[in-house]
Amino acid sequence: MKRTSLFVAVACGLLLPAFGPGSARAEELEPKYKAAVKKGLNWLAKQQFRDGHWEAQGQYAPAMTGLAGMALLSEGSTMREGKYADKIRRAVDWCMSRCQPNGLIGQPRNPNEAGRYMYGHGFCLLFLATVYGEEEDGDRRKKLEDILTRAVQFTGKAQTSRGGWGYVSAADGGNFDEGSVTVTQMQAVRAARNAGISVPKEIIDKGIKYLTDATNAQGGVIYSLGGGGGGDGRPALTAAAISCGFSAGEYDSKIVKKWLKFCQTHIPVTGGGFNRFGHDEYVHYYYAQAMYILGDKGWEKLFPDSKESDRLTWSKYRKATFDNLVKAQAGDGSWQGGMIGPVFITSVHLTMLQLDKGVLPIYQH
Repeated sequence: MKRTSLFVAVACGLLLPAFGPGSARAEELEPKYKAAVKKGLNWLAKQQFRDGHWEAQGQYAPAMTGLAGMALLSEGSTMREGKYADKIRRAVDWCMSRCQPNGLIGQPRNPNEAGRYMYGHGFCLLFLATVYGEEEDGDRRKKLEDILTRAVQFTGKAQTSRGGWGYVSAADGGNFDEGSVTVTQMQAVRAARNAGISVPKEIIDKGIKYLTDATNAQGGVIYSLGGGGGGDGRPALTAAAISCGFSAGEYDSKIVKKWLKFCQTHIPVTGGGFNRFGHDEYVHYYYAQAMYILGDKGWEKLFPDSKESDRLTWSKYRKATFDNLVKAQAGDGSWQGGMIGPVFITSVHLTMLQLDKGVLPIYQH
């Protein structure tokens, strides 16, 4: 029997926000979006290697496997049943086989992973934590629990003195940190916590403090505190920070409101759609999650004095963004372009397009 997001959310003891669709609502996708998702998933499934992994132009296998796996899970398939069950199971096996004794999920000696292994670790941790509740085999579940526990511990040890994370661990990277890896780790440990894995509260608290400290006067999150701070706020990092804030239960805090106002100005989502700019796949991967939780009434509750025409809503965002995604889809079902390649951009866009299904608790908060 297929899981429902509401059941899983209650089982995990999630605290749902006072606004947004949350886990209490799941919708059928509009036909045009459903067709795009079907084509995209079929293309993505065909890109999986026999051993279970995905990669981007010969690189980033752990990160691509985690992201592609999440896109397939968003369809409703699990390790046990559904159209993509075999694909998901093989991806889980591959990720589990990459766990090192110290808890790192990845192969830091592999030149294709060495310089940015924290990305792969974070996305694999997110993926494995999401499937953990579906594992029924006792021995395998115990092994997966051990992997997740050690992976969370590694994430904690890799955190810098300022509370962020860099491309590699704090020890390997000279205590350097930056925003994009930080939000990847934050979402991963939240997924682990949702799955029942012990996550020290200070890891999340320090991560939120890092993002808060990295926020400039305009409300945007800068690239890095490790480089001495300062600089322009970045839409991609600020959008991701909103999602992290919601994950941490910061639904109406001052800092989340600052991030939202910054993104309102710097990420256009008017009727004409969103404009292409650097890292926009990454921007909208997280911004879509934030807008989904915000729903159609969240902005009004956070900013009661705002004009109705100025309010950001999930419906407005979905219409402006998703219609453009459908138009941009290639005939084979993939999305091309971006800085990392079609496996990345297709996985991201499929995850966004399937949010209304309400399948995965990590995207419901």
